[in-house]
Amino acid sequence: MVKHIVVWRLKDRDDPKARLAAAQQCKQALESMVGKIPGLLRVEVGINFLDDANAADVALYTEFTDRAALDGYQTHPVHEAVKPVIRDRASERRVVDWVAS
Repeated sequence: MVKHIVVWRLKDRDDPKARLAAAQQCKQALESMVGKIPGLLRVEVGINFLDDANAADVALYTEFTDRAALDGYQTHPVHEAVKPVIRDRASERRVVDWVAS
């Protein structure tokens, strides 16, 4: 199993209401992938609730059957459709991938 985590900071840092709205849009878009991509076993999306200058705003936790499934996900049309939703709202992205033991 492969685990894939991404966190984003959103553009609306000075407007909490706009940032929350953007985070909710990201969450909805990311969760729309459930059941539509081969090998994608789990999707969990969280919206940060702490007002911390060092915090990310949205976190994505996913599990894949294997590395090939993660590779396929990267270019899958369903994922490609979600990318602009996130990209338009995010100012920063961090990712980590690993094989679960």
